[in-house]
Amino acid sequence: MIFTETILRGVFIIDPERREDARGFFARTWCERECAAHGLDTRIAQCNVSFNTRKGTLRGLHYQAPPAQEAKLVRCTRGTIHDVVVDVRPDSATFRRHIGLVLSAENRRMLYIPGGCAHGFQTLEDATEVFYQMSEVYAPEHARGVRWNDPTFGIEWPPAARTILKRDQEYPDFTA
Repeated sequence: MIFTETILRGVFIIDPERREDARGFFARTWCERECAAHGLDTRIAQCNVSFNTRKGTLRGLHYQAPPAQEAKLVRCTRGTIHDVVVDVRPDSATFRRHIGLVLSAENRRMLYIPGGCAHGFQTLEDATEVFYQMSEVYAPEHARGVRWNDPTFGIEWPPAARTILKRDQEYPDFTA
C-alpha cells in the first residue's frame, strides 16, 4: 500500500500496490501493521456500503462528535465520486481547510479520514457504490454535520443536478 499524506493533518490517500501478472493483479486494501506504522487508527468496528442510484447524489458533510469520533477508510467500489474532507478539529493546524479528490472503481484509490473531520461525496456516475470501514459504531446522538455549500469552507463541487437529503441542506453556517 502506498500512503500519501494530504495537506490536512492525518488525512491520507492510500493507493493499492498492485502485483500484476498474466491473470491480472493482486493488491491489499487493508493492512493493520502498515496503517499503524503511518499513525492511522486501525480499529474496525463497523463497515458500511452506500449505494447511490443517480449521478449528482451528494451525501454529507458528516462526522461524529466526541466521545464517538470515528476514523473512516473510504473507497469507491463501483462508479466514481468526488470525495471531500473538511478539517473541523479546532486544535488542528489545518482547521477549516478541505481537500477534494476523485475516488473510483477504476483508480481503486482509498481515503483515510481521522476522527474530527467531516466527510462527504458527490456521485459522478449513476449506480455508484462507496464502501466504508469505520473505527466506531454509528452513534446517532453524536452525529453532526456541516452544510455542503457553507461559505466558510469554499468547497468547489462538480456541477450537477444534485440530489441532497433535506437535513444535509439545512445545517447552519459553521461556527467554531
